[in-house]
This record gives sequence, C-alpha cells and structure tokens, in this order.
Amino acid sequence: MSGGDLPIREPPTAAGERTTLDDARVAGVVLAAGTSSRYGDRNKLLESVGGDDSDGDPIVRTATRTLLAAGLDPVVVVVGHEAARVAAAVADLPVETVENEAFAAGQSTSVAAGVEAVAAHDPPVDAAVVALGDMPFVAPDTVRALVAAYAAGVGDVLAPAYEGRRGNPVLFDRRFFSALADVDGDVGGRAILLGSDDAALVAVDDPGVRRDVDEPGDV
Repeated sequence: MSGGDLPIREPPTAAGERTTLDDARVAGVVLAAGTSSRYGDRNKLLESVGGDDSDGDPIVRTATRTLLAAGLDPVVVVVGHEAARVAAAVADLPVETVENEAFAAGQSTSVAAGVEAVAAHDPPVDAAVVALGDMPFVAPDTVRALVAAYAAGVGDVLAPAYEGRRGNPVLFDRRFFSALADVDGDVGGRAILLGSDDAALVAVDDPGVRRDVDEPGDV
C-alpha cells in the first residue's frame, strides 16, 4: 500500500494556512459492516482498544469519535454484520447509522451506502472522508490535515502518507460520489484514488494511518 506515483504534499498547516472547516463542508463515513473473518469468533469492531485487559472504548466507537473530533458533519456509520450490536456501540454519539444488508458482497457496497447517505443531506456536503471502522489509531489531526489540504486546493482525492507510504482514511470530493456508488467488490475507492489526476497524498506524522486491526494481537 505504498504511495505509488501519487504526489506527496505537505499539509497546509505547515505553512500556517487556515485549518478550520470554514471553507468546506466535509462529511465522514465509517465503514463498519464487515465480518471480522480473520479475528476469530468475536467481532473485532466491538473489542476494546488496548486489548482484553483494557477499559478502552470499542474499536468502532474510537474510529467514529476520531471523525467527530476532527469536526466532520454529518458522520455516517455503515453497519452490516451484527448490525444491532455495532450500532449500539455508537448509539449515543451524534452520528447517523445506515444498515448495508449487502455487506457480504464486499466493502464497495458499504462505501456506496455511506456515500449515498451523506449525499442526501441538505445543505449538500462538498466532500466526504471515508474511514475504516477497524482503524482506531488514526489521529483527529490527520483528518483535519486532509480537510485543510482539500480546502486549500491540494486535490480532490486525498489520502494520508506516513513515511512515504499511503494510508487511510481517504477524502473524496462530491464529484466522485456517483463513481464510488458504482464500484464493485472489496476494493472500496482505491481505484478512484489511484486513477484520478486530482489525487494526492498528504504527509502526516501519524503511524495510525497504516495500522488496522485484523487479529487479536493488533489491539
């Protein structure tokens, strides 16, 4: 998951530019519908950050709170596998939950469900940050850096890069919403990111953009 041929830009904050969301209305989408097949019998999204001996929040809740802390609005959480249990983990947060009944067909179906939900909001959003529910270690400042870069015109599809390597989440301008809704399989929006002339990576000092949870030892 390297950066490939995408240009890597410094975030606008490095130059002292505006870092608020005043210039763009950006939504958040948390993909939380997967089956956790590599995690064993338990749903990894409901495991505590920090492991079995931790009193930390569930992984999906932590990932969702990152987008809220970054100031994204609205935030949509897409659930599927064990939908009621995952939705309960974020029920008291100011988010909208959307159930993707076709989650078994791949991540693209959850991307489509989330993007369609945020696209329906009025007033319309300018862009959406699509985050993975099993990546609880991303810092809110990283999400803010993506939004600041978008507002500054760095690109219309942006992903963070840590030590030169591409990570998650990914910001998409609304002009890509229709294409995201048409993606098939388990690749999400990767093809759009890698194939767009307006795509770029934003350099961040955040190893969390490369750290997901697949197995119990990962938390």
